[in-house]
Amino acid sequence: MALPINIEELINGNTVEWERIEFRKGWNPERTIKTITAFANDFNNWGGGYVIIGIKEENGKPKLPPEGLKVEEIEKIQKDLNKICRKIIPNYFPIVEPVNFMGKNILILWCPGGSVRPYKCPENFTKNPRYFYYIRRFSSTVKPTIDEEKELIAMSNQIPFDDRVNYRYSLKEFDLGAIKTFLNKVKSELENQIPNLTIEEISRKMNIAEGSDENLLPKNVGLLFFGKNPQRIFPSAQIEVVIFKDKDGIEFEEKIFDGNLMEQTLNVLNFLKSQIVKEKVIKREGKAEADRFFNYPYQALEEAVCNAVYHRGYDNDSPIEIRIYPEHINIISFPGPLPPLNREKLKKYQFDVRKYRNRRIGEFLKELHLTEGRQTGIPTILKELEKNKSPKPVFETDEERSYFKTTFFIHPEFKRESEGVNEATPQDSAELELSWDQVGTKLKSRFEDLLHHEGVSDGVNEGVKERLIEEIVFLKNNHAIKRADIEKIFKVSKATAERDIAFLKKLGLIKFVGAPKTGKYVITEKGKKFLEDNEQEKGNE
Repeated sequence: MALPINIEELINGNTVEWERIEFRKGWNPERTIKTITAFANDFNNWGGGYVIIGIKEENGKPKLPPEGLKVEEIEKIQKDLNKICRKIIPNYFPIVEPVNFMGKNILILWCPGGSVRPYKCPENFTKNPRYFYYIRRFSSTVKPTIDEEKELIAMSNQIPFDDRVNYRYSLKEFDLGAIKTFLNKVKSELENQIPNLTIEEISRKMNIAEGSDENLLPKNVGLLFFGKNPQRIFPSAQIEVVIFKDKDGIEFEEKIFDGNLMEQTLNVLNFLKSQIVKEKVIKREGKAEADRFFNYPYQALEEAVCNAVYHRGYDNDSPIEIRIYPEHINIISFPGPLPPLNREKLKKYQFDVRKYRNRRIGEFLKELHLTEGRQTGIPTILKELEKNKSPKPVFETDEERSYFKTTFFIHPEFKRESEGVNEATPQDSAELELSWDQVGTKLKSRFEDLLHHEGVSDGVNEGVKERLIEEIVFLKNNHAIKRADIEKIFKVSKATAERDIAFLKKLGLIKFVGAPKTGKYVITEKGKKFLEDNEQEKGNE
């Protein structure tokens, strides 16, 4: 049998961080059971880890070529594993794979995060041993502190959404072709064995299903990556790209990238690379080499998109949004970052992330070489922007951490070429304001006609009318808005913002989409037509 991973890249630390790998020259059951327990507890939602037996560790790295194991040693270790793993409470069994690597036999223990944590195991194998919890701290297996143990116990049965079993669907949802494509891309030996395996065996080998043989059910990560129609199960699991072509945001093009997570991620990255990223070459007087730079460095965009795919919540109603304006790009995902990250730390580029919302999605993305190791995404973005001499990005969230937004600003040399476009500056986009001159008297007249037609014109003074029109135009330009944004941008109270929203909803110009806590207001088709008709009237004058 084979694991759904490239063994050479695993051993060399290319697809799994060193903190998640332990190398053992030989078999030490007491030490190994503690490490297995620690990986099963998956205290940081990293996705567990690997114990590789038959390779000596030297300064935290594998010493190659491996010393290897004898066949009879491997057989004994597997028998011992069956015994000692029954001592883990509750029982936990890693996925065990004998591998021939560089001409030597080694044994790989894949220890995914367990589904019924917390786990504990005996401190030793004496007659009446004491049982303890174990966790990973950096590259070591340790007993948790008192506070860590309390936190671990509080995580009881709190399994990240992507690694949960989905009881509503069956393995029939899996697309074998998508599984083959993935295994081919990561160069896993498991691809060659697929013709001889059942879908149940494949699912267990890839840890994308869980349960007894008679009730084996898919995990959410399997349905997201290998489902025949993931959007039927997770309607918001898609990426929406909106390209604004004019300064007012009236003319735009929308593209939706769906399918499984591998397809949509690769497709949207290909679109950005081929359609959005542009290179400029300038020959400077007195310099032998020309200056080369991009409007947006692709590597930075790639990292931001993959971060959004990795860290977004798949149990809410909001897709990933990529808004491409003439001079800046917003990449938005919902909800926002987990504590301790907050608005202040994002502004200072302080990314001390410890826990992760999804633990399996990151594994698959890293296997596909679509994302770097943990806590390396933002540094990669900053490095690529600096290398391209681009402005620094802006990372945003709100007090409730309901969204995470990354804003990239166009390279100054490309900005100089632009004519008649919005001047995007590195600031909180919610601080952008509108003037009444941008709205126009024609639109005001048409708005008054609409109020009369709906029979709601009484009691609406001129100032309220102007503000309502400004709000709908702002929403058209910025695609979505929250009540708090209206308060800040238009300098009104919470009660006034709520009245404005209720009024615009009553007119049918806006609607609410998404979950109650993380949703937002978007313009309706009626609202779009209202503004488009005004533009057509202006064009005919």
